[in-house]
Amino acid sequence: MDNPIRLHWLDPRDPQQPFPPPQRAMRDPNGLLAIGGDLSAERLLRAYTAGIFPWYNPDEPILWWCPDPRAVLFPKDFHVSRSLRKQLNNGGFALSCNRAFARVMQACAAPRSIGHGTWLGSDMQQAYLELHRRGHAQSVEVWQDRELVGGVYGVSIGRMFFGESMFSVMENGSKIALHFLCRQLTDWGYSLLDCQVASPHLASLGAVDIPRDEFLRHLGDATAKAGRTGPWQVDAGSTNASRHLPP
Repeated sequence: MDNPIRLHWLDPRDPQQPFPPPQRAMRDPNGLLAIGGDLSAERLLRAYTAGIFPWYNPDEPILWWCPDPRAVLFPKDFHVSRSLRKQLNNGGFALSCNRAFARVMQACAAPRSIGHGTWLGSDMQQAYLELHRRGHAQSVEVWQDRELVGGVYGVSIGRMFFGESMFSVMENGSKIALHFLCRQLTDWGYSLLDCQVASPHLASLGAVDIPRDEFLRHLGDATAKAGRTGPWQVDAGSTNASRHLPP
């Protein structure tokens, strides 16, 4: 048989149930490791610490993944294109962190095109809101004329950031958010941003694929270190931030 690995079932009544080793994930579909369970904060934190993340459609059982290879972005290697650099230099926007976490998630959950739904259902949103309340989920927001026009959110454990999703209603809005997130992560000693699964868009921003075992070694080192202390903040904004930020 090409893929004799059996899918592991998780009991939703037992949030302490261990995950199987990531090396037992299926090859096709790449990285599928387990099914079921729940989205409690305890289970989610154990999953991310082990390099595992949930990804499924709202009408499906919960699916847990750990693909090989793994798409990652080394924050110091974020690629700034010529057009993005021009926009950064021109300003005309303001930045914040954790000022509108729920709104960023809702914007990320909006359908991207007619006839296409979202994987980020209400149960997922509630789960990440709980992680946010516990200090383990963060967002960066981009504002223009007091409107939310871009953002990114993810999970932080130790000095590891797990990117979840981003959105933009302004040209390069999500790229601006990710640029400043990467700059802050670099300043704070975070060496890796997990992108989970590769895409041409992420590759254009500097994301690369690395073997799963290499990712897990990075993960173990990063989560063992103390993370950001104090509130998360973005130490940059437009020259007229008050005009762009909401009251």
